[in-house]
Order: sequence, then structure tokens, then C-alpha cells
Amino acid sequence: MATNKHAIIRYQTLDKCFRNPGRRYYIEDLIEACNNSIYEFTGTDIGIKRRQIFEDIKFMESPQGWNIPLEHNREGHKVYYRYADKSFSINNQPLNETEENQLKEALLTLSRFKGMPQFEWVDEISARLDSGLGLSHNADKIIEFDQNNYLKGLEHITPIYNSILYKKAINIEYKSFKQDANQEIVFHPYFLKQYNNRWYVFGKNDVSQFIMNLALDRITTIQESKKKFIPNKSIDFNEYFEDIVGVTLSNEGVVQNIVLKVSNLLFPYIQTKPIHGSQKVKEQGASHTLVSLDLIPNYELESLILSYGEGLEVLQPKSLREKIKKRIELINNNYKNKSADKLHTKA
Repeated sequence: MATNKHAIIRYQTLDKCFRNPGRRYYIEDLIEACNNSIYEFTGTDIGIKRRQIFEDIKFMESPQGWNIPLEHNREGHKVYYRYADKSFSINNQPLNETEENQLKEALLTLSRFKGMPQFEWVDEISARLDSGLGLSHNADKIIEFDQNNYLKGLEHITPIYNSILYKKAINIEYKSFKQDANQEIVFHPYFLKQYNNRWYVFGKNDVSQFIMNLALDRITTIQESKKKFIPNKSIDFNEYFEDIVGVTLSNEGVVQNIVLKVSNLLFPYIQTKPIHGSQKVKEQGASHTLVSLDLIPNYELESLILSYGEGLEVLQPKSLREKIKKRIELINNNYKNKSADKLHTKA
């Protein structure tokens, strides 16, 4: 099925014209009917051309469309169009091949939400479509999304989502990685985000009044709070993450110019999957490429830099270079001790 804009509106309009026995529809009439329908639905007069209508008719007559039984009746130098079977309609036909493929794509997208509490219906509707329409029964799997259905904290998505939707403050019992004891936090949730297969909720701490993020897998309990919800009037989450990698944004963080020395063996990977949207090539040499980034350094950026190993070196700012250097020294120290050697000796 053609995927150009307003295609469905045109197909439905043409179907209505073709099954109207009381009027002869010539090409000019079909163009006018489609334009009127598009204007009625969208308020836009885009002006469909003859070529588009002929392409639509060709598609509707094809096996990829609906195999419509269309008569091309010549009258002088003009042709009018009408279904040979007056009871025919594309709305009475089984799904065509193109529609099946589009539905499969939609189901694949929905499958990303399987296992999440508020999407239990995805499994049910997928099973019904599989059995009723035979869309994917016994079909070979051809795509898989990166997800972890066993991740802790997924059960918290529904109550947090509802709290955001209905603007309710919540009491959260939270245990961070850096503390042994649980914290009790009155939290005003604003935004849910997934990063690196982990879910985070962003909102305002009722005590500090700072925007903070909490990892859902570190949340122990959630209850509705009696505190009045404080609405978000300062953060646009469409822009909030533009200057960082990941989810950690310090309240004191400022954008810095970061220069990385990338080996030319690694550079194709950095080039095709940029570290950040601000990434630019600063200089290219025989063995390495200098890459420039403008963002706020954070833990996620450090971890990403380290993941590239010896293929990447931080040149500036000095503060980030020193942090990476210290982390590399700690990693190196791990491999200087004799723990592994003792383990191998015992084995």
C-alpha cells in the first residue's frame, strides 16, 4: 500500500465512488472527490493530481491492494469507473499483503512493551491476531529489540505513570547504590525515561526542591502521598537531555568543549554511531581523528569513553581527562593483584 500522505483517505473515497451506481465518475470527478475528502478531514486543500489517482487505481486493482473488480467504461473520449460487482467494497475484503505487513510491523513495535505491567494486553491481542489472522504463526523470527523483561523495578512503571498522568505526589522508599539504609522521599514525578535498559523517573524532591532522577530498580515501595502535587513549570523534557549522555544532569553542570583523540580503526564506529548530537570532526590525521563534543560531562559519558578502551583518549577538558586517568589506574590495579593467580593455582 502506498505510504504517501492521505493515501487511506483517497482509497476510501475512491471505493465509495466506484460502488455508487447512480453516478458516472470520470477522472476529474474522482480528483474532485478525493480533494474534497482530504479537505474535510484535514482542512488542507493540497490539490491531488491525475497521476496520483491513476497510481491509486493501479494499486487498488493489484494483488498487493484489493484486486478490485473495476470497469473502465469508455464514453467518447472519456472513461468513467465503476465496480463490476455492485456489492464489492474494499472494507469487506480480507487484509491484503501490504496491510498484513504493516500490522506485523505494528505488533513488533508493541512487542517491545511485553512484560511491562501496564501492557499486559499486548500478549493477549498478539495471540488473538496470530490465531485469528495467521500473521505470525510459526513464522521465523527476523527482528529482536534490546530489552530486559527480568529487570527489577518494572512493576513500578504503572503507579509512577499514573502519578504523572493524574498529577499525584508519591512517597518513595529508595535504596541507592551508595547507601546501606533506605531513604524515604516525598517525590513529585514528571517524566519516565529508559536508558541502557534501565528505567528512571525524573521529578522534584519535596524537601530540596531540586529536580532529581531515581532508578526504578532501586525503589522498594511506592505509595500515594498526602502532599499537594507541585506541577512542573521549569523543565522542558524535550530539551532536558540535549546536553548530556544518559540521564545524569548535575544542577551545577555546565556545557564544556570535549576533545577526543580517536584511532582511525575505531573512528568508523564513532562516526556512524555518534557519542552525542554535537559531535564534529576537528582534525583528521594518518593514524587518528580528533573529535569535538559540546556537552556536560557525567558518569555515563565517562563509562562510554572507557568502553572504547585503547581506541579513544580524552585530550580536554583537563578535569575529565584526570577522571578517566584515575579510573584507568584503578582498573589497572585490579589486574596487578594476585587474586586471579591464586584462584588459578587452587584450580
